[in-house]
Amino acid sequence: MPMEKWTEWPAREALSRMGVPLRRQVMSWVVRLSLLGLVLWGVLSDHLLHGWGFVALTVGLIICVAGIRVYYGTTLAQRLWPSLGVLAVLYAVGVGSQAAGVHTPAAVLWCLCALVAMERLPMLYGVAVSVVAMGSYGLASTDRPTVAALTALGLPVLGYALRLDEEARGAGFRLLAQEKAARRAEAESAALAERARIAREIHDVLAHSLSAQMVHLEAARLLIERGEDRQRILERVVAARGMAREGLAETRQALSALRGEMSRVEDFLSDASASEGARFEVTGEPRGLSAEAGLTVRRVAQEALTNVRKHAPGADVEMRFTYLEGEVELWVRDRGGHVDSGDLAVSGAGYGLLGMRERAELLGGTLEAGPAGPGQEGFVVRLRVPA
Repeated sequence: MPMEKWTEWPAREALSRMGVPLRRQVMSWVVRLSLLGLVLWGVLSDHLLHGWGFVALTVGLIICVAGIRVYYGTTLAQRLWPSLGVLAVLYAVGVGSQAAGVHTPAAVLWCLCALVAMERLPMLYGVAVSVVAMGSYGLASTDRPTVAALTALGLPVLGYALRLDEEARGAGFRLLAQEKAARRAEAESAALAERARIAREIHDVLAHSLSAQMVHLEAARLLIERGEDRQRILERVVAARGMAREGLAETRQALSALRGEMSRVEDFLSDASASEGARFEVTGEPRGLSAEAGLTVRRVAQEALTNVRKHAPGADVEMRFTYLEGEVELWVRDRGGHVDSGDLAVSGAGYGLLGMRERAELLGGTLEAGPAGPGQEGFVVRLRVPA
């Protein structure tokens, strides 16, 4: 055993009564009271006490009971010298009892000192106290040598066994406390992740909608200042109103998604593709998706169709949604011409494909966006997310 183990206290959880079943506490008190009753019966049945002897017995009993209570408190606080001092008092009471010819209380107190020292003190001091106490018991015992030797060896071993049992209980409570702390940390992490998800949804929806409205309203303001034609101003205001209506609808969709009240992804993609005149196809075995995965598919589809409307108006568009093993894939392709794809990555003030790629990566997925390939016109967006 390493030296530090010899001077190490039992854990505080082991020294406390935390988690001790009620029936065990009751049994412990029954044992203590029975032992006390046997000691008193042994002393009184020998008719060794007369007059002041009964007073000495009462005082000694009070000292011992108080000392044991103090000892449990000082060992719980892991205060070594006060604990050893209490055991010294108990040992001295035993010596006085032995000197007065009352052998039973002396034997019980020495045995008790060895037992509780091995149970609650650092091992080095517990062994030392046990050697002194059981040595005194062995020298003063009137039992057969074999019985005295077995008692002198058995009680420290019993105290050590109690120590191991209590340390195992203390270790269990430490593990339970660590598990509770881990659960709290996990709950806090989940709450932070949920807040980040909500913030991302608000940003993606409102930043896209409000930035577009600001463009149209600012244009309308400039037209008014220049005294332009009323029809042109009205067109800008109507466009801003349309963007506001779309933003409101998307905000409601985001809130529904956060509450887990979304419609099926296939239905959403079918409606979105129909509104843009795109061909839509679903392959694979349909199944339920998590809120995060479903929302990511919706957002990427919206962004891909928006980019087609901005950069290749009137182009033929194909959309395919596929259920794969352990994941889903969204594939969107148009057959028109595009401007530099860098514009696509930042379109919509953070609502573009760059933001969608980050959203997919947060779920452990991928998003690829680029030209269709050599000799082919158009732009392809491919999303894969676990589901």
